[in-house]
Amino acid sequence: MRMTVPGPGGLQQGQSLQDGVAKAVDPKKVEEEEEEIDIDLSAPETEKAALAIQGKFRRFQKRKKESGP
Repeated sequence: MRMTVPGPGGLQQGQSLQDGVAKAVDPKKVEEEEEEIDIDLSAPETEKAALAIQGKFRRFQKRKKESGP
């Protein structure tokens, strides 16, 4: 049995390549699989977490800039 795999741009909209075989993907089904995340942006815990993440990111950027070429 010989299988052919489409080249770049060979897939049409609504298709994905899985295990070397083009399969149709239903866009509605993909939307249903996405999990909705509800975050209370006014909660104090959320603000603390955001500040911690921002601080770590700033330190990361500073170290990256200092060690860069």
